[in-house]
Amino acid sequence: MAILKAFRGIRPPVDIVEKLACRPYDVLNSEEAREEANPYSLLHITKPEIDFDPGTDIHIQAVYDKAKENFESFKGKGYLVQDGEDHLYIYAQTMDGRTQYGLVGCAGVEDYMRGIIKKHELTRPDKEEDRMKHVRITNANIEPVFFAYPAVPEIDEIIKDIVENQESEYDFTTEDDIGHHFWVITEKNTIQRLIEQFNELPATYVADGHHRTAAAALVGNEKKGNNPNHTGDEEYNYFLAVHFPDDQLRILDYNRVVMDLNGLTPEEFLGQLREVFAIEEKGDETFKPQSLHTFGMYLDGKWYELIANEGSYDDNDPIGVLDVTILSKSVLEPILDIMDLRTSKRIDFVGGMRGLGELQRRVDSGEMKVAFALYPVSMRQLISIADTGNIMPPKTTWFEPKLRSGLVIHSLE
Repeated sequence: MAILKAFRGIRPPVDIVEKLACRPYDVLNSEEAREEANPYSLLHITKPEIDFDPGTDIHIQAVYDKAKENFESFKGKGYLVQDGEDHLYIYAQTMDGRTQYGLVGCAGVEDYMRGIIKKHELTRPDKEEDRMKHVRITNANIEPVFFAYPAVPEIDEIIKDIVENQESEYDFTTEDDIGHHFWVITEKNTIQRLIEQFNELPATYVADGHHRTAAAALVGNEKKGNNPNHTGDEEYNYFLAVHFPDDQLRILDYNRVVMDLNGLTPEEFLGQLREVFAIEEKGDETFKPQSLHTFGMYLDGKWYELIANEGSYDDNDPIGVLDVTILSKSVLEPILDIMDLRTSKRIDFVGGMRGLGELQRRVDSGEMKVAFALYPVSMRQLISIADTGNIMPPKTTWFEPKLRSGLVIHSLE
């Protein structure tokens, strides 16, 4: 039984929404944020270090205080205005001719604590604490988290009816050619029916934003513990999420580049790979895997197709079946001596949006020695892993398009 709650969203006026909306805090660094920001940009709240001198420690208290100061300033200037009543919202994104329709509402802190909201990645305590401080100081969920849910035909029909018969509140295309479309759901019976439909779901799933999800839920739980008059109805019991039906989502490949061959020559490396893969040379033609257990590899100016031998994976194991697991257990650990993807400085990760040309470029530049292109994980695999309580290896899923921050904010007051 999943919680979905309507709320009084804090939103920008239509005439500045394109200037205010920004990429999520964790997909750009401070320098990139400083370059992208304009006076209206939400980056002044999500990455407030841009208002300090370059090189400022982003974790000092003054930076978090600046986030709150800027949030209050934006509300005071009318850049952000709170709706007068509780609403749900629709946030749709269009990329490469495909549109996915997300239902924006608050998820329940208690759902996260009880495991009704399921996760598939581990979180790092330092990153959790950073976002917790941000939530505490602003007393708001400034950025939404990206959830998936098992598709429900009635929810699809309700959203379709609104999209076809109601004018959108926001509609713009960002510099990356992704369309962003936003509707406000005001009709109370419709809101109630959507909430009832969610109440029948056994679970929802964190797709992207595990650290933001953990931070939002942990701060809400913290506030509950600090309130002797807690009733369960307080706004801090909920946090901002965009919920997408699982059959509309696409996970892109998440590829690997490695700095060295652990002392091996390319010929020696290929020799060891042949013990666990069938290998076919593809020359200078980029090779993109088209099925599970097939890999592309770029080494020494050539592309190769690698097909994992039977016995090197377990299709009955939700983790063992993953291509990221096969690569780690068959190549990265035994041959290249890369034992921990989270801490090794010899490996880096490249999201599928950058294309395989980025893998080739980084190897040809001499920065990296070998690159591996992987077939993307499916939503079915992600849900299976989350349902069985397993955790995916690091850097397994890359969701695109990313949510733009700033279309709506949830206050904990």
